[in-house]
Amino acid sequence: MLVEEVMKEDVITLTPSDSIETALKLLNQYHIRHIPIVDENQCVIGIVSDRDVRDASPSILDEPSESNQLQKPIQSIMTTPVTTVHPLDFVEEVATIFYEQEFACVPVMKSNRIVGIITEKDMLHTLIHLTGTNVQSSQIEVKVLNKPGILPKVTQVFGKRKVNISSVLIYPYKPDSNYKIIVIRIQTMNPLPTIEDLKEAGYEVLWPKMPGMTT
Repeated sequence: MLVEEVMKEDVITLTPSDSIETALKLLNQYHIRHIPIVDENQCVIGIVSDRDVRDASPSILDEPSESNQLQKPIQSIMTTPVTTVHPLDFVEEVATIFYEQEFACVPVMKSNRIVGIITEKDMLHTLIHLTGTNVQSSQIEVKVLNKPGILPKVTQVFGKRKVNISSVLIYPYKPDSNYKIIVIRIQTMNPLPTIEDLKEAGYEVLWPKMPGMTT
């Protein structure tokens, strides 16, 4: 899945000379948490978060002389440089950026111009769709040998019941690297017939553990 498929295209931006007060109003008005700061060519040169603005806002305990804090330019509190991604980047790879750099959002740039933004919430929503948990389905985990060609052999078993596969994920089997776990979600609330087919084909089903079933 590509970034352009999940990014928000209507991005609220500010220029470096805009005031902190303006940023505060936009954050509240549009219920957003981040605002990219762009130059005259719409190139991202910084970013501010709701926390940045909150920390820069005067407290009711501040002296009156500090009340003009909100009139300072946003460039005085923006974070720079900014990590950006391209619309044709893979969402799965962008997820690594979110995890390793602990970002809450990333602007999307094309030809040195901002064209969108992707947030943690967007990433979680995408993960839900990629794993197929957004549709009514059943999850089956199968332990298989870690060897080429095993995936099509396993999915061939599912074709016997003509059930629709929502998603397929593969995880390492930690106790033994010679095996891996194939996680398949199928659009049925009764996975028992398919589980029996898998067992008859010689595969070990780790989940679900049905009462009375042996591995």
